[in-house]
This record gives sequence, C-alpha cells and structure tokens, in this order.
Amino acid sequence: MATTAGQGWTQLRQQARALETQTETYLHTYSQFSTQSNIPPKPTEEERSTEAKLQELLEKRDNVIAQLTRLLDSEATLSSSSLKQNNLSLLRDKLTDHRRDLSRLRSTLQQARDRANLLGSVRDDISAYRAANPAAAEADYMLDERGRLDRSHDVADGVLSQAYAVQDSFLTQRETLASINRRITHAASQVPGINTLIGRISAKKRRDGFIMGGFIAFCFLVFWFMM
Repeated sequence: MATTAGQGWTQLRQQARALETQTETYLHTYSQFSTQSNIPPKPTEEERSTEAKLQELLEKRDNVIAQLTRLLDSEATLSSSSLKQNNLSLLRDKLTDHRRDLSRLRSTLQQARDRANLLGSVRDDISAYRAANPAAAEADYMLDERGRLDRSHDVADGVLSQAYAVQDSFLTQRETLASINRRITHAASQVPGINTLIGRISAKKRRDGFIMGGFIAFCFLVFWFMM
C-alpha cells in the first residue's frame, strides 16, 4: 500500500511539474499581446484561446495539488512526509505566483488596449473635424509644416554652432603655437652663438641642396649623351 501511494505521489508530482512548464510557456505567449505595435480594439481569437488555456492549466494544477495533499495526509511516515510537505509547499507557491502573473498581465494588456483605443478615437475625431472643416485642416497642415521647418532650422543652427566652435578652437591653437614659436625664438636669441649655429646649419642645408642638384643635373646630362 505504501509503495502504491509512493508511486501515486511521484506521478502526480511529475504531472504538476509538467503543468508548470506549460503554464510558463503560455504566460510568455500571453505577455506578448500587450507589446504589439498595433493592439486590436478587441481581444483576438488567439488571445482569448491563450487566456482560456492558462485558466485551464491553473485549475488542473489546483486539482493535482489537492490530490497530493490528500496523499500526504494519509501517510504515517514522518521523515518522508516532511520532504513531501516541502515539495507540496513549493508547488503551491509556484501556483500562486503564476496566478498573480496572469492577473498582472491581464491588467497590463487591458491598459494597453484602452490607451490604443483612446489614441485611435482621438485620431478619428481629428480626421472627422478636418474633413468637416477643410480650412482648419489646411491651417493645421501649414502649422505642421512650419513646425518641421523650425526643427530643420534648429538642426542647421546646431551644426553651424559646432562648426564655429571648431574654427575658434583651431584659431586658438594656432595662436598658441605661434606664441610658443616666438618664445622659443626669443629664448634662442638670448643664448650666445645660437644664431650663428642656426645660420651655419641653414647654409649647410643650402650647400647640400646645391650639390645634390648639380649631381642630378650631371647624371641627367650623361644619360642624355649616352642615348
């Protein structure tokens, strides 16, 4: 009898876990209805079917937990009953969490649908008003166009401001480099013989340039006569 009860407990517990997994899958599907870009004004057939399936799964789990409770009450072994009582408590907590999730998702979906319906109603009222008042519709259109132009001008002004800021930064850097160059030149002029050394270096560079130019001209002439 104890073995039969143990097998019944194992089977019911496995069934409860399988129903938990199915519930989580359907909860995920149900949560996506409230995140659609265009929520229909009324629940679709798929939405109603998903919600009904969730209710059915929750009821089945409630029945399985009731059966597990009766089996646990009929057992006399305290050691095994303690472990099973813990498992049963976890199953009950998970069922409570899923019921709470379903209620929260149902409320979120209803709020999203109400908001979408309100926006749709406002758009319809605006369209009807414009259809009945062509002059007002044209004025609204011109105001919208002016708003778009103003936003375009703001963007252009922002780009120009950034360009002017970059230009000012370049001018500041150039002035800083020029100031540094003047200070270096002034400091070099204060050192005895530095100007003479700089002049010799410049003269050597010019002389080397003349020598290189003459050598290239000589090579060109030799190549010309060899042809």
